[in-house]
Amino acid sequence: MLKVQEIREIIKLINQSDIEEFVYEHEGSKIELKKRSAAQALPNPPVNPQVQPVLVQQAPIQPAVETPVSAPVKVEDSQPAIEATDHLHKITSPMVGTYYQSSSPDNPAYVEVGSEVKQDTVVCIVEAMKLFNEIEAEIEGEIVEVLVKNGQLVEYGQPLFLVKPR
Repeated sequence: MLKVQEIREIIKLINQSDIEEFVYEHEGSKIELKKRSAAQALPNPPVNPQVQPVLVQQAPIQPAVETPVSAPVKVEDSQPAIEATDHLHKITSPMVGTYYQSSSPDNPAYVEVGSEVKQDTVVCIVEAMKLFNEIEAEIEGEIVEVLVKNGQLVEYGQPLFLVKPR
């Protein structure tokens, strides 16, 4: 099975080429990648304007005299926490999907706070389109915080763990 990094490289190569469709099959697994044509991309923009007015309507509701006054206090309180985590490495999700802390509900979590990890240690699974992708630590260190809950939807680039490097 291809690793996540290999799939990313294939996607980059397809985006940079004239290839419109790519299919990979190996040992019962199948990956199908298709580029969107200009005609397929056109239906999406009308959806965005419908969403945007909702956001525009919410914006006038949010500004209030009390909100700006309380916001700087929260920022000042959170700044020391950000500075304290500057030396920590973030393990992020390489894709949009569902985060799972173990291979099955009956199994223990791959890692938890205090776990020692190496570069190739599997820390979790992100399931996307019925494919279960093992996420590796990519750094040697100690897990100091788990940032998501089991079964939670995660976004591309969303931090999953904080690791204190060795």
